[in-house]
Amino acid sequence: MAKNNPINLDDAKGFFGEFRKFIARGNVMDMAVGVIIGGAFGNIVTSLVNDIIMPLIGRVTGGLDFSNWFIALDGSHYKTLAAAQEAGAATLNYGKFISLVINFVIIAFCIFLVVRSMNKFEERLKPPVEEKPKTKICPYCKSEIPIDATRCPHCTSQLEDKKASA
Repeated sequence: MAKNNPINLDDAKGFFGEFRKFIARGNVMDMAVGVIIGGAFGNIVTSLVNDIIMPLIGRVTGGLDFSNWFIALDGSHYKTLAAAQEAGAATLNYGKFISLVINFVIIAFCIFLVVRSMNKFEERLKPPVEEKPKTKICPYCKSEIPIDATRCPHCTSQLEDKKASA
């Protein structure tokens, strides 16, 4: 009689084993969190565009409403997009497209500001990088010479090779 051994997912082979390993990776979880936060951030920016920026643009342009910029493809003229859609007319909604382009530019700008701020913050946290010296002082004439020099170009003194003595 065969024993009932539980399935060990670490030993799983084939499609499901590969899928489990893929899901368990840390960068996949980071990506998932990023997508969720990105979606929430997108909703905030969409609200910013639709509820704050577009009304301001409409106010500055004398009540211009991008959402009602459309072309009815049946050749008729409708006062609003809602009226055209109620009549069942196919429409090209270029006003909505303009709104989405503005939305995209604002999202891209906000992401740029966040990434720029994070990069500046990371630069502040990094310790200063110490550069290796490129020159040294000749012990005989006190002239500045290249670090790899074995003879001083100024006084022609033979210099000790610290690598050979080490």
